[in-house]
Amino acid sequence: MEIKIEAIKKPEDTNFIFGQSHFIKTVEDIHEMLITSVPGIKFGLAFCEASGPSLVRWTGNDEGLINLATENAMRIGAGHSFILFLGEGFFPVNILNNLKNIPEVVNIYCATANPTEVVLVETDLGRAVLGVVDGGSPKGIETEEDIAIRKSFLRKIGYKF
Repeated sequence: MEIKIEAIKKPEDTNFIFGQSHFIKTVEDIHEMLITSVPGIKFGLAFCEASGPSLVRWTGNDEGLINLATENAMRIGAGHSFILFLGEGFFPVNILNNLKNIPEVVNIYCATANPTEVVLVETDLGRAVLGVVDGGSPKGIETEEDIAIRKSFLRKIGYKF
């Protein structure tokens, strides 16, 4: 058994969701959910098949995001994991509930644009995800000024009124 760490490779501001599922049907179901939930969404999805031909299955409507997804999935290589990259202007918060409601989706490890590392264990059978490191550790406790900045930011981007 060996512990490994794989960094998610992506442009700095690109949002993605990393999770686990249990069936290759996931690829088509996530695709259908995305295009029916968010008009005009751009995405790339890759899924690591865990049996049979054990391929990285993929879908999407943006070639660059599909390439990001397949390259990261191949490096991570954990059975039944999936990685979904979202195009500019699309955010996990808009699709997470719908994604979690897909019957094959077992777990969401993270939904972020932060620098991220996937912590893996590798055995003779294959790889499994132990967890993720999503961004950095806290540097302090929010002050009243920080609260005002947070609240202003959320209203500026339209998530609060």
